[in-house]
Amino acid sequence: MKKLIPTIALCAFAVGSAVAWQASGAKPDEAAAERMLSHNIYFSLKDPTPENKQRLIEACNKYLAPHPGVLYFATGTLCEEKGAFADRDYEVALVMTFKDRKALGVYARTPEHQKFIVETTALLKNVRIFDADVNRVAVPADKSAG
Repeated sequence: MKKLIPTIALCAFAVGSAVAWQASGAKPDEAAAERMLSHNIYFSLKDPTPENKQRLIEACNKYLAPHPGVLYFATGTLCEEKGAFADRDYEVALVMTFKDRKALGVYARTPEHQKFIVETTALLKNVRIFDADVNRVAVPADKSAG
């Protein structure tokens, strides 16, 4: 139980941070108001078996994918090819893009998000969250193909 406390605290902190960020009342500049929010989460598992990885991915898909304001959603596992600069300190990745910061705040308070935290906390050793304001950039068709 003592080992679960840091993970639960980390998850609660992440939810609280998202809610506080959205509710802070800070007035973003005009450009920031039009930015999307990239919300990327990297999970390290206590027992990184293929079954536990799949269980976490299925929970992500079940509880986190179908939310208003989500423009992009993907889950997967660490790429087995070792890139020269790639961080390898995780087993499962969740990549989401929200239409804006407000959408992340709404998502963080949903019952589905809370169920996800309750259902998956026992699997987790560590959770790392990276948020970034991003802008959509059109990629010419000839560059996106290959």
